[in-house]
Amino acid sequence: MFEQFTSAARAVIADARQRAVDEDAAEIREEHLLAALLAVPKVAYPLERLGVAGGAHPPVLQEIAHARRQGGLSPLDAQALAGLGIELDAVVSRIEAALGIGALDTSRRRGRRRSRLRLSPQSALALQAGLQQATERGDRELREEHLLLGLMTRPGTVADALAARGATPATLLAALHDGSAPGRAG
Repeated sequence: MFEQFTSAARAVIADARQRAVDEDAAEIREEHLLAALLAVPKVAYPLERLGVAGGAHPPVLQEIAHARRQGGLSPLDAQALAGLGIELDAVVSRIEAALGIGALDTSRRRGRRRSRLRLSPQSALALQAGLQQATERGDRELREEHLLLGLMTRPGTVADALAARGATPATLLAALHDGSAPGRAG
């Protein structure tokens, strides 16, 4: 699969891997891919215009980290539970009081380290979705924007956090193709 990736897309994967290593993650997760993509001006610029990116610690990444701390439950999940009379923050607080901060976050390494850091199943599916996005658009190579589209089209915490800010495949494509992003002829 990686033979179809441009060198820039491969650099995003390498950056995501390094981010996972830096935070002692058990695997390369979707949020590592998103953080690496946010470091690419060609991708970050349209996301900034959509109100998703910007600053050293974009709120979307903070929201994803918060969701991981809550066992991967999104704000929509928290709302659904609240409708049933269950306050997710209270549940998480009680669990963390008993078991320690981050007890519900399964993304951290526990115990023995693996020598090779792998993509999470969700990240692998997002890369495959990115490849499908490239193919559907008639592109022979997978570029950074295809990676982002792949993340957006796979259900999960990252896609939910982006969509909550209005960043969908349709809005991203419109922002990418309006000709005003850096590095694009317009």
